[in-house]
Amino acid sequence: MIYLDHAAATPVSDKALKAMEPYFSRDFFNPSAAYLPAKRVAADYERAKGEIAHAIGAKATDIVMTGGATEANNLAFTALDNQMRSLTASVLYLETEHDSVRAVAEKYNGMAIRVLPNGLIDLDDLKAKITDETMLVSASLANNELGTIQPMAEISAILKNIKIDRLKRGIKQPLYLHSDASQALNLLDINVSRLGVDMLTLNAAKVYGPKGVGALYVAHDVKLSPISVGGGQELGLRSGTENVPGAIGFAAAIKEAKEHLNGNRKRYAKWKQTLLKELRDYELINKKHTLDNFVVLCYSGIDAERLIYLLEDREVYVATGAACAASKGQKSHVLAAIGLSDAQIAGSLRLTLGETNDEEQIHMAAQIINEVVDAEKERVHG
Repeated sequence: MIYLDHAAATPVSDKALKAMEPYFSRDFFNPSAAYLPAKRVAADYERAKGEIAHAIGAKATDIVMTGGATEANNLAFTALDNQMRSLTASVLYLETEHDSVRAVAEKYNGMAIRVLPNGLIDLDDLKAKITDETMLVSASLANNELGTIQPMAEISAILKNIKIDRLKRGIKQPLYLHSDASQALNLLDINVSRLGVDMLTLNAAKVYGPKGVGALYVAHDVKLSPISVGGGQELGLRSGTENVPGAIGFAAAIKEAKEHLNGNRKRYAKWKQTLLKELRDYELINKKHTLDNFVVLCYSGIDAERLIYLLEDREVYVATGAACAASKGQKSHVLAAIGLSDAQIAGSLRLTLGETNDEEQIHMAAQIINEVVDAEKERVHG
């Protein structure tokens, strides 16, 4: 098997799995219980949150654990709830955002910010669309279909100047910056202060940790509303017994990722260049400002969905875009946003490299993809 879809899912690393195992059996106690073994588990859980927070330059008290990135994104938007009762607070979001951001933003009557043909945010459009009522801007640190890395520090600087101007005019409306860093956590050195974000979404499933585990960094001055109530866990924002093994596994995975960050980037960049050199007759879609493990290609006149099944027969696994959109047969809104035609979108493949790969696999993958594409062209065009 040659797996080239690490943006969709990653296997749990050996270290993360080993760290989690005791909390499924031996250390199974409920962290809220009063006896000593449970208190030890509670301490381990808080320590794990601290390690997750440390990886992004934050404190454990800034972190709310969630059931994945989608829940974290939804929780971030509850910052609007109190304001929406008395104000027409507007939301801006990047038009290439993941559906979990787009759907919740539309719930709050959000407006999309355009991107340039290279996938980067159109900063002029951002400035033009911000009004005195704008309360939240959401832009992923790295796009889940293109791997495009957004200039978060520049976006933050623009919002900071707007907030200063508002205060001078006596306007106290908050203006928050949220970013989904799910895809970037494994490949970028992330620090919330450098990014200038008020909220940051994290996802264990993209960094060789367990699925169904995420986190939201929340700056101290941001007030959120509970998404579930009951026992008051996670600062009262997410009641329910804590997923101790999940947090422990996430902490181990993120620590491992940080330790090997530079080495992984160099390795993926090398493999990426190998693919681009050995593959034939393609158009490279994501040329610049992208994560080192993302390769997005277009094969003109070829149906990429058919290619996926043909490659699967050869045990090479790739994607056409976001897994959730592809499973519904939807056209990629991301590729449409950067100006690709329907024909280009139909012929586009996303290859994302990762820890299951090695150099031999990369050469083999290029050979197999070339063979499958050539055979398909012969079938279609004769």
